[in-house]
Amino acid sequence: MWTGSDCPDEEALLSHVFSLLTPGKGLLVLDGPKWFQHRKLLTPAFHSDVLKPYLDLFVESTKDMLNKWDKKIQKDKCVNIFPDVGHMALDSLMKCIFGRSSNSQTQSDIIYYDAIRELTLLMQQRLAAFQYHSDFYFWFTLHGWKFLQACKVAHDYTDKVIRARKAALKEEEEREKIQGKKRLDFLDILLGPGDESNTKLSDADLRAEVDTFMFEGHDTTTSGISWFLYCMALYPEHQQLCCEEVQDILGNRDTIQWEDLGKMTYLTMCIKESFRLYPPVPQVYRQLSKPVTFMDGKSLPEGSLVSLHIYALHRNPAVWDKPEVFDPQRFSPENSSTRHPYAFIPFSARPRNCIGQQFAMTEMKAVIAICLLHFEFSLEPSRPAIKRLQLVLGSKNGIYLNLKKLT
Repeated sequence: MWTGSDCPDEEALLSHVFSLLTPGKGLLVLDGPKWFQHRKLLTPAFHSDVLKPYLDLFVESTKDMLNKWDKKIQKDKCVNIFPDVGHMALDSLMKCIFGRSSNSQTQSDIIYYDAIRELTLLMQQRLAAFQYHSDFYFWFTLHGWKFLQACKVAHDYTDKVIRARKAALKEEEEREKIQGKKRLDFLDILLGPGDESNTKLSDADLRAEVDTFMFEGHDTTTSGISWFLYCMALYPEHQQLCCEEVQDILGNRDTIQWEDLGKMTYLTMCIKESFRLYPPVPQVYRQLSKPVTFMDGKSLPEGSLVSLHIYALHRNPAVWDKPEVFDPQRFSPENSSTRHPYAFIPFSARPRNCIGQQFAMTEMKAVIAICLLHFEFSLEPSRPAIKRLQLVLGSKNGIYLNLKKLT
């Protein structure tokens, strides 16, 4: 844990980077009354009734990815799954946020895809390179120029879609058409009636939340799914049990219903165990709003910036028995009930926990279940097993797995 003046400046850098990504501030970096207001307005977009119709979209995007893998393994059975999972996650978010379908995506949609993917990589590279922490240096580099160009593409696209949707809502016929849609997308809900006091997000705040959800939503989901499949390749006995559970639940179906997700108990335990070993968000920061005194008598003053290393917490031998061992039974109901509630916090905790965690878990279960129905995953012997958390997945090492098509 880093605190006070000794704390590295990643938090300040992250806030600054997100101020460039968005015209205002999204939930990720907001605080105070405005954070509460945005959280309240955004919560309905993540209700289970909204998420249920998204299942078909997750499955559709996953099948597109599997078709891509099917073609790749004709040439080489070893595939870097990370970029393909990332593209699938972006495709799903485009459908859920903007209402885009795979068949209706335009050239501007593709350009936006590429911009978000490039921003993700550039942001990771900036955080990893100390010299890039300086604005004066960064903006004179090729990376800095590419970052600003990608930001402009993302901003222009989001602004264009928001303007078009707001204009459509002014037309009664279009408004009735949107309200009668089988599934409402993220924008439909945010442009809805607002809360009981008719409070709505400004255009700047709306763009900030859309860009934040798009940017953060695909990155964490990509990491979670990729590391889970790596764990399945590393521990084939658990992969087999997960596959059998999915087959028993779905039978001959190649689609997933909402009720199926609650039945995937072993798969859920394996997902949580992969989250423990490879949390999608390995570190979070908080600034103390009041002094805190610990059990040993030591204290921190108000205003201290505290860095919580979730990756280290999840592997702490004082908290977890044999922490390096992959053991899904840690998350059985009987074992979970005896553990401290903050020993496992892959989505952070307390009021500022991830608002999209149910969205992420729903997508992960659906994607993984379809993947396990169609492919068997194993490690590539010529590549060394990944032993430590890699902060820049996909930029250099990626996650290379052998894929075998199941009949």
